[in-house]
Amino acid sequence: MLGVTHPQTTTVASAQRPAAPEEDPIKRRPLLAAGLAVPALALDRLDEALALLPAPAFAPSADRLAVQYHRARAQFNCGAHADLIEALPDLLATAEACADHGEAADYARLAACYDLATETLSKVGRYDASRITADRSNTYARLSGDPLAGAASARAFSIVLRHAGRAATAQRVTLHAAAQVETTGLTTPAQARTFAQMLCTVAYAAAEAGDRDHALEMIRDAERAAALLPEQPGVPTFSVTPASVTLYKVGVLWSLGDAGAAVHAGQNLHPGQFATAERRGRLHTDMARAWWRWNKPEQTAHALLAAHRTAPAEVRDRPSIRAIVTDLAHRHPHTSGVRELVAVTRAPVTS
Repeated sequence: MLGVTHPQTTTVASAQRPAAPEEDPIKRRPLLAAGLAVPALALDRLDEALALLPAPAFAPSADRLAVQYHRARAQFNCGAHADLIEALPDLLATAEACADHGEAADYARLAACYDLATETLSKVGRYDASRITADRSNTYARLSGDPLAGAASARAFSIVLRHAGRAATAQRVTLHAAAQVETTGLTTPAQARTFAQMLCTVAYAAAEAGDRDHALEMIRDAERAAALLPEQPGVPTFSVTPASVTLYKVGVLWSLGDAGAAVHAGQNLHPGQFATAERRGRLHTDMARAWWRWNKPEQTAHALLAAHRTAPAEVRDRPSIRAIVTDLAHRHPHTSGVRELVAVTRAPVTS
């Protein structure tokens, strides 16, 4: 047992963490409006669907839902956020209809659909709507009684909580979910992968909460857990590998303010270790965040250019990353890579 049920609770006050200009909420709003590729009408339709779900476009069935979900997940993985947000109302309507009879597996599938909606809405900065989808996922995951569904829901919910400035709550939520998965005995690959993923999620939430000791403890436990996993992809819940855990370590160290350590942790990662464009793009943006916190504008710009070449949506649609682009343009307009980055993202630039 890795002992996540009774963690250390040494906490470092969050005020000691360095300020992160790329997370400035004042900057997020205009950047989102100026640069987001998802049409406002599609976002409004999704908001309306969350208030009053439409009828499914076709007769609902488990097979049809599986096809819709896998298509939607593929859209997320390749950064097709506009198409995905267009598809979400019918996906959610079909999933809700399939769960009308109250079967546990149907509730788990419905929770997974709301998790996907939460991840997508959070990525494009639609935080109020993501809170709605996260709450619904949490409810349906509990109804399913499946600790793996509960873990996936907790992971998505933690994203929402962290964006709301409630990282300590996110830490508690994810820690509870990890403990629930641990009680399964981790006898299947899906259970073991989910547990390793939750250790990563707890570590990141702890880092955001300023709980340095616990963050580092959990990411070390995640590294040990990932080293024991089989090599086959983690289907259907999480795909966890030693490389993906190392990428989480980059994020943990960045969040703790250890920019140089974050860059060092990720220096041997490469795109071929990640199965989807979204994850490959995230590799580059996470490294860019570390370079930016380390006050290395040229390396930041080139990392973001690599992200844009790999997965444009990871730069174009994420408000926190667009904020870095804007800061680069204003503060380092003549640095190598900045003008090219501004051109591909259409951010303003000083003369």
